Amino acid sequence: MMSPIQQAIETIRRGADELIVEEELVRKLATGRKLRVKLGLDPTAPDLHLGHTVVINKLRHFQELGHQVQFLIGDFTGMIGDPTGKNQTRPPLSREEILKNAQTYRDQVFKILDPDKTQILFNSEWSDKLGAEGMIRLASRYTVARLLERDDFSKRYKNREPIAVHELLYPLMQGYDSVAMKSDVELGGTDQKFNLLVGRELQRDFGQEPQCILTMPLLEGLDGKEKMSKSLGNYIGISEAPQEMFGKLMSISDDLMWRYFDLLSFESAEAIRKLKADVSAGRNPRDIKVLLAKEIVARFHGTGASHAAEVEFNQRFRHGALPADMPEVELAGSATTTFAQLLKLAGLVESTSEANRVIEQGGVRIDGERLSDRGLKVEKGRTYVVQVGKRKFARVRIARSDA
Repeated sequence: MMSPIQQAIETIRRGADELIVEEELVRKLATGRKLRVKLGLDPTAPDLHLGHTVVINKLRHFQELGHQVQFLIGDFTGMIGDPTGKNQTRPPLSREEILKNAQTYRDQVFKILDPDKTQILFNSEWSDKLGAEGMIRLASRYTVARLLERDDFSKRYKNREPIAVHELLYPLMQGYDSVAMKSDVELGGTDQKFNLLVGRELQRDFGQEPQCILTMPLLEGLDGKEKMSKSLGNYIGISEAPQEMFGKLMSISDDLMWRYFDLLSFESAEAIRKLKADVSAGRNPRDIKVLLAKEIVARFHGTGASHAAEVEFNQRFRHGALPADMPEVELAGSATTTFAQLLKLAGLVESTSEANRVIEQGGVRIDGERLSDRGLKVEKGRTYVVQVGKRKFARVRIARSDA
């Protein structure tokens, strides 16, 4: 039988990439006090996707173990702009943009975290008070040489690409957050390791017990290759409609499904091992994927919406039924309007070139028939049921009069 501390370490390590330093965390847990567990996010975009929730889910594990979560909204550091992974200087956001995005972050994270066990903090509370003198004194505690050890800074420096001075301040300000919060543990993605270590070193420099660090993997997107990102279009937003979220989860590969289970599911490790054994014994992986999709959709939209999304998915893909909430669009077409142009005008694709590409790949159906001729013209006065890929539908009516 494992001791309670060993069980806690196993829960904390589940799905994690690296724990620095495990022996220190064991000692902290052995004190029996509630640990202050920090996660900082800069609200640089209004919406979160499932990739962001990997580390938030780990915060939930700490809450279930009885610890205090400190969810830090980087309204000050967000104006600097985290240079992690960037190959060029990143323009800072305004305070107004940051605060607007911060409110949506608060609304979204409480779909995962227990509000009663979560302390919401803004780092402007202590960063604004530093002033010019405080910033200079803080900067004196770290060398430029140490900052340039960071991989992205090092590459940009060697390639003679610009590094703005404010970017060098970012790791220091993130590290100072840990000092101000007296955090015991800080979480972040693997790409944040350098910044988290700066916090650990600054705490020691300020006479505090250094925080332990837990890094979480970066979740691959729907393509199973690149990390989930809105800019790459391979993401699942946690505010997306239940049907869209369910369909995207069902589209991932069978191998990627287990990665999503490990990093996103709240099922126990033992339950996931049993599901893997079931598949090895012959159970259809699709059935397991349905369980994952239902769990994730229910987390953000409720069990009723999850069930409805499953029913619609089965009707649409097993029985060919059309979605009940299909948008209706009216267009002022002309005698020269092609279906490729129609797809763009109806908002089903970003551009006509994308429409042509999808048509050539056989991904467009008009009234249930596959469209193969990208130059085919629409007829005025007609209404078409248009499908692009597996999840995009629209009922498009072409007006009789020319635009």
